[in-house]
Amino acid sequence: MTYDIDKEDVEYVRHGDKPLLARLFKPRGPGPFPLIVELHGGAWCRGDRLNDAAINEPLAKSGVVVAALDFRMPPEAPYPASLADINYAIRWLKTRATALGSRPDLVGVLGISSGAHQAMLGGMRPHDPRYAAIPLPAGAPTVDAGARCVVLCWPVIDPLARYHYARKLKAGGQPYPEVVDRVLPCHDQYWQTEEAMAEGNPVLALERGERVALPPALYIQGTRDQAHPRVDLDRFVAQYRAAGGQVELELFEGEAEGFMTRNPTSPAAGQAVEKIVEFVHKQVW
Repeated sequence: MTYDIDKEDVEYVRHGDKPLLARLFKPRGPGPFPLIVELHGGAWCRGDRLNDAAINEPLAKSGVVVAALDFRMPPEAPYPASLADINYAIRWLKTRATALGSRPDLVGVLGISSGAHQAMLGGMRPHDPRYAAIPLPAGAPTVDAGARCVVLCWPVIDPLARYHYARKLKAGGQPYPEVVDRVLPCHDQYWQTEEAMAEGNPVLALERGERVALPPALYIQGTRDQAHPRVDLDRFVAQYRAAGGQVELELFEGEAEGFMTRNPTSPAAGQAVEKIVEFVHKQVW
């Protein structure tokens, strides 16, 4: 079934005089619908809630409320400020889920690249006191930031390993992929130290034996992606499954970084959206 949708921007939190907005994509119908919190990419430093309409609109039309977030980024604030905004937004949306046509127990997260890293890190650590530091308004229901599922579109799943990978390519001199010069400054601005890249790291958290939540995950990536090393993907999938988590891995042959948003009318993008729709409806219910 395909739904007509309504779109609107709402303020979900304010830091000083700066509001942070969520763009809501709401199916017209009685619901309750799953609710997916969507996190844009941009190497933690660029982008906004408008980035991923090519994914959010068809997902909403399938019968899913989608809330695409803005969150703090450098130079305004480094890690973990964005995780605090995201954690708060999930809790805030749960308190309003019924009014939005969903339910507080039907909430998942979807992310793109650095947004997918944050989706997974936040999904694994929904109760981390740094991430849960922003309190809900007085009188709000008690909810946490746990996710029913997480959708990962080419995540920077190991920020430290990706940093070393990009630095090694740059040290080797030209020609190297243009993504190197695009992401290296953002790693430094967002993380500030390699120690932080190791701490806020889904792969290393699992390898350290950290006790984490393990929401079911869908992992999408193209086989020609030069921005998100395949070795990091393989380590994460192996570790997540070994810890008892469920990962559905969907590799798209011959596709490069960002194939769903850069070429949304391509057959591969359409197939990937279908995988997301199927996964969300299966996992959230």
